[in-house]
Amino acid sequence: MKLKINNVRIFLAQEVSLEAAVAKRLRVREESLKDLRILRKAVDARKKDNIYLNHHVLVDVDVPTKYGKKLLLDKDISAWEKKQPEPLKLGNMPMRARPVVIGAGPAGLMAALELAKYGYRPLLLERGKPVDERVKDVQLFWETGSFNPASNVQFGEGGAGTFSDGKLTTRVNDPVMADILETFVAAGAPENILWEHKPHVGTDVLRTMVKGLSQQIRALGGEIRYNTHVVDFVAEHGAVTAVVLADGSRLEAGAVVLACGHSARDTYKAIKEAGIAITAKPFAIGVRIEHPQELIDRAQYGSFAGHHLLGAADYALVYHTPDKQRTAYSFCMCPGGQVVAAASEAGGVVVNGMSLNARASGVANSALVVNVGEEDFGSDPLAGVEFQRQYERLAFAAGGSNYRAPAQNFASFIKQGTPSLKSLVEPTYRPSLTACDLDKVLPSYVTNTLREGIMSFGKKIKGYDDGGALLTGIETRTSAPVRIERDRLSYVSVTHDLLYPCGEGAGYAGGIMSAALDGYHVARAIMQRFKAIK
Repeated sequence: MKLKINNVRIFLAQEVSLEAAVAKRLRVREESLKDLRILRKAVDARKKDNIYLNHHVLVDVDVPTKYGKKLLLDKDISAWEKKQPEPLKLGNMPMRARPVVIGAGPAGLMAALELAKYGYRPLLLERGKPVDERVKDVQLFWETGSFNPASNVQFGEGGAGTFSDGKLTTRVNDPVMADILETFVAAGAPENILWEHKPHVGTDVLRTMVKGLSQQIRALGGEIRYNTHVVDFVAEHGAVTAVVLADGSRLEAGAVVLACGHSARDTYKAIKEAGIAITAKPFAIGVRIEHPQELIDRAQYGSFAGHHLLGAADYALVYHTPDKQRTAYSFCMCPGGQVVAAASEAGGVVVNGMSLNARASGVANSALVVNVGEEDFGSDPLAGVEFQRQYERLAFAAGGSNYRAPAQNFASFIKQGTPSLKSLVEPTYRPSLTACDLDKVLPSYVTNTLREGIMSFGKKIKGYDDGGALLTGIETRTSAPVRIERDRLSYVSVTHDLLYPCGEGAGYAGGIMSAALDGYHVARAIMQRFKAIK
């Protein structure tokens, strides 16, 4: 019989194989188990002296019928039957032209892939370069400070997430997630993302996965055009029917999926000028903080730090000011990673975090950011964009106007004294750092909240508030500063038919997985409305 078994625990102090743990739970011999498969694996480190791995598994087990019925009385054991997905019902309306997808980040790639699977022959437009060429441009920038505004950490095949930790987690509870993870594995991601509680692929593996998704799109009849920048939208009778490219040419579109990413500021401007509904949205800004990974491992795992079944530890921290007006929180934590230069415009400094799959740099970094909203930058749809730009330019000047990042250790930050770069780690940001008073490149309500937050976090993670922790500025691209308004059910722009705002850049996602989910659902909405293209 095929069983689903929850809460199969392997204690690190008494490490055994998963097969042995399942057999012990079922009180059968290991030889009676077949096709054991992990559904979910998580670390439970609430008791530092008794850490264990908790598994949910599927297994075929050869037992007598009577004993099988007895097993099913256990609340953690159930019979397994795979649910079949409901078939997609395609629409009846003819498309006047191929659907156009703008942006080859996770939302755009997934939208194009779904459309291609069902015969819609999508045209995917990416303003940047293919991922391999893009990586070369980014490496040159990090090594020399030679910045390419068309090919960088924000723009190019794979989107901003290509240079990240490659986390595949989301707060969205969507049954489609399993299918999307399967798609990622087919494109080159490791199989363990199917069951890890906090799956990640790392920037190195993510690049392979991105290329795999693009290859699938082409194989299914889709087309991808790189170095193709959309600068305007053509509307007829209240519907977007074409897009205009930077070279002046025009592309007809049966539908437009707008998955431009959270840094496409010129696209936001074009949207506003076209009269498409767009509003300002809260986001967060702050710094990157670096600690020795060993410090985080010890704080999270105690004596089990460094255990071969655990890997590099992460953390998630939140602090609310007494008046509840501001919140400091960790974001995009990168175990065993590095801080990276992530500018998308000349004359601005932006930082982000990145890890390779192995997470083996020895340095932990995370964004520490504070919420900002209309009360800080105004209600104009693009006010948040200008707010970001203002502080990015201040950081650029403070660093030396050469893409060096302003930074200081926590000791000098908390005392507001002479900035120092003396730290517990070898700084990972490239091209380099400049010792700087971070109060000069961020609003006081942000830096003051960060000080309070880091002191509070030191009570939760021993050593977090060490004076040698290194702060590097500035982090401004935590999420889109706008929302391109759409109907909740149809996913269509509230002002322009045939336009489908999508993903993180449109204000409807917050990371690789949620963006991919949004792209999937937007594509399904289009297909439920229109016929496939013959």
